Amino acid sequence: MHPKPLLSVVVAAFNEEGNLPRLYERVVALDWAGLGVDFELVFVDDHSRDRTPVILRELAVHDPRFKVLRFSKNFGSHKAFTAGLEHCTGDAAVLLAADLQDPPETIPQLLAKWRAGARIVWAVRVAREGESWLNQALSRLYYQLMRRFAEVRPPPTGADFLLVDRQVLEVLKSSPEKHTSLLALIQWMGFAQDNITYTKAARHSGASKWTLRKKLKLSIDSFVSFSYFPIRLMSSCGFIFAITGFIYAVVVAVRALAFGSPAQGWPALMCAVLITSGVQLIMLGVLGEYLWRAFDETRGRPRYIVEERMNF
Repeated sequence: MHPKPLLSVVVAAFNEEGNLPRLYERVVALDWAGLGVDFELVFVDDHSRDRTPVILRELAVHDPRFKVLRFSKNFGSHKAFTAGLEHCTGDAAVLLAADLQDPPETIPQLLAKWRAGARIVWAVRVAREGESWLNQALSRLYYQLMRRFAEVRPPPTGADFLLVDRQVLEVLKSSPEKHTSLLALIQWMGFAQDNITYTKAARHSGASKWTLRKKLKLSIDSFVSFSYFPIRLMSSCGFIFAITGFIYAVVVAVRALAFGSPAQGWPALMCAVLITSGVQLIMLGVLGEYLWRAFDETRGRPRYIVEERMNF
């Protein structure tokens, strides 16, 4: 008799003391026997400062299926999910947010697609409860830009709740990139992919830790890792400015030689100099982003540091 497949439910948590007990109850309450799989819960504490580590330790003592990693400092949610995926032992793994916006009750649908042959199953958002119109607009803009200019094509409405097969997990272990989008990396890998749809719920408790600064960093990491468009844009801008400058020089020379009109327009000249200088500095900044990430990868520092493990 073959043993049941093992599903790893990987959860990243940062200051989520109000959500963890309810999340645990909802995951455990699923009909795992009817689904025909065993499960383990892998929680990664991204160095929370509230009662999150205390609650996780209590749950780990109570349930041996509950495994905990705690980071030595705050490394970010993508690093936390990466650590969970690298330490889990399941035949497949589900990435689940600790804020209960992604309902655990959707896991059976993900499993059905996996059993049908998909190596990666995305839960695509069709609606988002409790989100402001500005956040939704910025999210759509990010995914549209990724689809247009990057090497990956995420769903237009976004997806950060998914199931990945063990084969994908093994490839992830051999991809030690630090400054990247974990979700974009998974999509870039290829494999047989499928999706389901769901409604992203409002947070059960607490406030979102996904700040504007973190969103901007993720956007920059995504484009630097999966798109040459910024570099190509720099080259195009340089070409356009060079042609414009050459044409302007010809116009000035013709006016001076043919009509005896000296070059005029100090304000216009200063505007041209300031605009050109500003564009050049922006180009240097974009180039610096690529260089910094290349330099940081060569230093070989770990992507994350685990200071505590339970039930591993």
